[in-house]
Amino acid sequence: MVTGDTSDEPSVKVVEAALRRAGAQRIVRSDRAGGSGLTVHVGVSAALADQHIEGPDALPADGYVLGVGADRIVLAGRDTTGTYYAAQTLRQILPRQNHPGAEVDGLAVRDWPGTALRGVIEGFYGTPWSHEARLDQLDYYGEHKMNIYVYSPKDDAYLREKWRDQYPAEQLAQIKELTDRAVQRHVEFTYALSPGLSVCYSSDTDAKALVDKFQAIWDIGVRTFAVPLDDISYTDWNCAADKAKWGTGGGAAGAAQAYLLNKVNKEFIATHPGAQPLQMVPTEYYNVSATAYKKALAEQLDPNVLVEWTGVGVIAPTMTVAQAKAARTVFNHPILTWDNYPVNDYVTNRLLLGPFNGREKGLPGELAGITANPMIQPYASKLSLYTVADYSWNDAAYDERGSWLRGLNEYAGGDARTEKALRAFADINYSSALNKQEAPDLAGEFARYWQSGDADRLTSVLRDLGKCAGRLRSSLPDRGFIDDSGPWLDATESWATATRTALRMVEAARAGRVRRRGSSASSCPRWWPRRSPSPTQDLTATRCRSSSATGCWTDSSTRPPPSTTGSSV
Repeated sequence: MVTGDTSDEPSVKVVEAALRRAGAQRIVRSDRAGGSGLTVHVGVSAALADQHIEGPDALPADGYVLGVGADRIVLAGRDTTGTYYAAQTLRQILPRQNHPGAEVDGLAVRDWPGTALRGVIEGFYGTPWSHEARLDQLDYYGEHKMNIYVYSPKDDAYLREKWRDQYPAEQLAQIKELTDRAVQRHVEFTYALSPGLSVCYSSDTDAKALVDKFQAIWDIGVRTFAVPLDDISYTDWNCAADKAKWGTGGGAAGAAQAYLLNKVNKEFIATHPGAQPLQMVPTEYYNVSATAYKKALAEQLDPNVLVEWTGVGVIAPTMTVAQAKAARTVFNHPILTWDNYPVNDYVTNRLLLGPFNGREKGLPGELAGITANPMIQPYASKLSLYTVADYSWNDAAYDERGSWLRGLNEYAGGDARTEKALRAFADINYSSALNKQEAPDLAGEFARYWQSGDADRLTSVLRDLGKCAGRLRSSLPDRGFIDDSGPWLDATESWATATRTALRMVEAARAGRVRRRGSSASSCPRWWPRRSPSPTQDLTATRCRSSSATGCWTDSSTRPPPSTTGSSV
């Protein structure tokens, strides 16, 4: 292995691990190519010449070239992050075997991202992620070429209510560990401080408190900072001095916010070489309407500040190139999306496991970047985040269904039975504001049943659905997913059993064998849906809950209690 100018230790470690998984038993680091055997060049673009492959110099930041052939593997990034991403691609390409002799076809990969910033903002309400989960997430981001993590949990008091206060030593040490891990994974750890609940915008004391807080975070290695001013009132000032200085109304609020942010930009960001552009979340973050507030920000906020935006709507079902251009125009600043998917803090009884959808091709090119707000459940969020990473890297080639299926395959560890179980479980937790269709796979099976009458096939599908929880609990490599999904896995088993019972009742009714408490039960099948079952419906109200084919409860006063508790599936 020969290393060059755009290599670093994280890249080398990824390459070494990939080679060993492919069967390599001895790896020697050297400053020149070996006389025999395979030579791997990491960060050495000149080595591409023997493969007649163009180098990475013309690529944008984070781009890379990967060449395999002529008894060599060459990983050459436009920068060190690009080489790290080349290593991640090599990890995907090389086979896995426990002995030498593996072969891989010759290839040339020339790759670059669709937008500069791609990642996640931990910005939901509810229980914040654990420290261990955050470390795990940073590993996942690095593997999937995501390069930004915004630390903005709404329930961290030191970001909001106690924003002026310094962190306790133990909590600060955890943030440092996160920052260090982010650096190793080529991820920008972004610290987002939200002073809007109590800040006095005109106060030099409050401005100093904000800068001092940022300085403490800078000292542990953070280089990217944000000031979210979302989910606050801008019609009520926190101090009389602000009203006296700016008056009232949206325009006054925009001017006040610009004043504070410019002060931070001048006194902190501009005085710290290596600091990335300041980010902010406006109070009007959810539309492109022209207002006095946006006009004040557009005209008065320093032009190099990134403005975060959720699209048209807090949870935007679609996001288009035209909307992004309108946002860029109305805010007059670079736009970083805060995309509220797969966040579930507004539907905490749901897991949102479908793909990133409804985002137009070409959108990333209009943006400074894309950040996705994930679920309260960090490990379960990975299924959707895989597709976010896929879209934000290469939107032109993105296919949401194909990306989703590839993500399931990867997450299942390549095991076919585990992948089948994971797909069945994710399918019934598929729908959301971005994915309107409920349980597309299962819906197709119901439709086939109504057309063909093949009850044996549907019974088999439902039996497999009931077994998927057990398979995932025993075989899914990422055990955090099991903890995240426990109540939904339990409910899936019960729902599949109840639906098989309902199917038997439908079949019996079709054969004229059902009797309801001694009388004809021909009306019972009306409780069987002639469309896909909703993962969010109260099944006790819409399905027969009987354990046999001789009873059907259709009234809440007579049906038995549901067999599951907690969140519904």
